[in-house]
Amino acid sequence: MHNDASRNTSRRDFVKQSSLIAGGLIAAPLISQANYFSGSDDVIKIALIGCGGRGTGAAMQALSTTQNVKLVAMADAFRDNLDNCYKSLTTDDGSDPKMASIKKRVDVPEERKFTGFDAYQKVIPLADVVLIATPPGFRPIHFEEAIKQNKHVFMEKPVATDPAGVQKVLATAEAAKQKKLNVVVGLQRHYQNSYRELFKRKDMIGDITSAQAWWNNDGVWVRPRKAGQTEMEYQMRNWYYFVWLCGDHITEQHIHNLDVINWFKGSYPVKAQGMGGRQVRKGKDHGEIFDHHYVEFTYADGSILNSQCRHIPKTMSKVDELLIGTKGKIWCGAAKITDSTGKALYTFDKKGEPNPYQVEHDELFAAIAKGEYKFADAENGAKSTMTSILGRMATYSGQVIDWDKAINSNLNIMPKVFSFDAPPPVLPDADGYYAIPVPGVTKYV
Repeated sequence: MHNDASRNTSRRDFVKQSSLIAGGLIAAPLISQANYFSGSDDVIKIALIGCGGRGTGAAMQALSTTQNVKLVAMADAFRDNLDNCYKSLTTDDGSDPKMASIKKRVDVPEERKFTGFDAYQKVIPLADVVLIATPPGFRPIHFEEAIKQNKHVFMEKPVATDPAGVQKVLATAEAAKQKKLNVVVGLQRHYQNSYRELFKRKDMIGDITSAQAWWNNDGVWVRPRKAGQTEMEYQMRNWYYFVWLCGDHITEQHIHNLDVINWFKGSYPVKAQGMGGRQVRKGKDHGEIFDHHYVEFTYADGSILNSQCRHIPKTMSKVDELLIGTKGKIWCGAAKITDSTGKALYTFDKKGEPNPYQVEHDELFAAIAKGEYKFADAENGAKSTMTSILGRMATYSGQVIDWDKAINSNLNIMPKVFSFDAPPPVLPDADGYYAIPVPGVTKYV
């Protein structure tokens, strides 16, 4: 995806070139508004949208790269999230030698801190690169606006929670390609050396005939309802348990494992069927999502991916992938390849392997600094997101769900109005419980 001309341009020239659409029309000012306060033409200016734990981590990783980067603007729905993130990025107690450097790279005065549903619109014009780490349901609209304003993007996974959002990301991904804007999606296995080396050698196992994927662990945090919260604020605070925000844990977490299988297969499933439900997480603060899913995904060549994800304490924990071929197996977690008898054919030494969460930022910002167009992750990010949504639709309904029908269904589960006083898409009953999908009753396509 390199082009020879871009290799020889400076970063400033690349930012200029990235503001041109394919037809040659100028879509935005040649130099971003951020340059007026940067003080240096070679500074790569970053805006952070979504200041929770993952956003804070992404910002730290971006600010830990070797390029001349600076965080210049921050946005979040809630001021306390923003303040906590800012504190984490600017507190240096001497225990971490990297923090002194990170702190120096944060230049976000009060006038460049924005909150509310429209905060993203205020930070995007101020930067060259946008980090998107909001709850997944918002990522399609934030990504669309960033590319519209000609910004390079790091976007966390998953990139949507419904088929309509996936379609929006796919359309925006195509626009990003036309504008030669780098887009990295946080499916970090693609940036992990052990997975890269296994992928290079995948032909050692012949044709992939089946696969298994797991994300089984105890689960994540719960944020109880507080007095005075509107329903929208409560769901935004406790976002993991509402499908329009999170996508269910099959989408929010298990996407990693599903994506690995898609990557090694070089394709996406054509249909899915499965089962799931709620056995343990059944409280009011557990919203509407399941605590376990088991899905059989079928690819066009007839090969099967058996996928399981579970959030139940005191059960088997496993996050891994296994690919089975006509000549052998790839054991992703163990970073090894064996033949059909179990004899080791290749083993990757994981000692000293760099953190892939850091590598994805290192490579993105290195490309931007060199004026290279190198990364176009959004299309795969959208299709692997759709894979997880396909699985969720199958477990919620008990139906066999066809990829083409599902992705073209125009199913949109997002709110019609974004306001803390507006009703979210799902509401509790008189006792405070939410309607749960029922296999055999819930219908999709």
